[in-house]
Amino acid sequence: MFNTVHRAQGWSDTPLTASGAAVAEQLGRGLQPLTFIAAWSSDAGRARETAQLAMKTWSNAPVLNEHKGLREVCFGLYEGDLDKNMISAAAPEAGYASDKALLNALGEGKIHVDGIIDAIHRAEASGTSSLAGITSSGQAENYQQVANRMLDSITDIAKQAQQQGGGNVLVVSHGMAIASLLQALGDTSLTQPLSNASVTLLRYTDSGEFVIEAVNDMRYVERGL
Repeated sequence: MFNTVHRAQGWSDTPLTASGAAVAEQLGRGLQPLTFIAAWSSDAGRARETAQLAMKTWSNAPVLNEHKGLREVCFGLYEGDLDKNMISAAAPEAGYASDKALLNALGEGKIHVDGIIDAIHRAEASGTSSLAGITSSGQAENYQQVANRMLDSITDIAKQAQQQGGGNVLVVSHGMAIASLLQALGDTSLTQPLSNASVTLLRYTDSGEFVIEAVNDMRYVERGL
């Protein structure tokens, strides 16, 4: 719900909107022909709800597990604040004059998710004008913290699947967290936020490496219309 009113939503949580729930169900219908040996989501209610809605029509849906390492980026003081306040404060930290200039730079590939997360982290450490007198608790994450926990989490999940003999695993996480994981794996191609319910496909090899096979793929949602 925060997304529809342009408020920052990292570790804070609000329910899915009607359209968010609908696209989760569409994704599930598109994925229905596949067999999944496991399902995971972050411990955020919106991720849990997305996974449950996606699997609700599956005849042999796996038990849903939760992993807090799959959470979205923590924005600290900016949790629940207007996106514009957060990005406007981050822009000069990243070397840009305005929120618009920063977002344009992302669209042009001049800055990647690591630069944006680290700029938000630095801005948050200085406090925010919308919460005058309240100082940072130090909870806002930097890029490396997010990338490390995402990589650790997805590796843990992949190894468990490997021990089961391998197979498809549904993992529901969040946009900036997934973008951080992709950059940690060497992909900096994203110039726009990931679409809701899009599929990022990773293959875990016998040698313990991840191969990126799809990013921001909406084909499964389209198949579920």
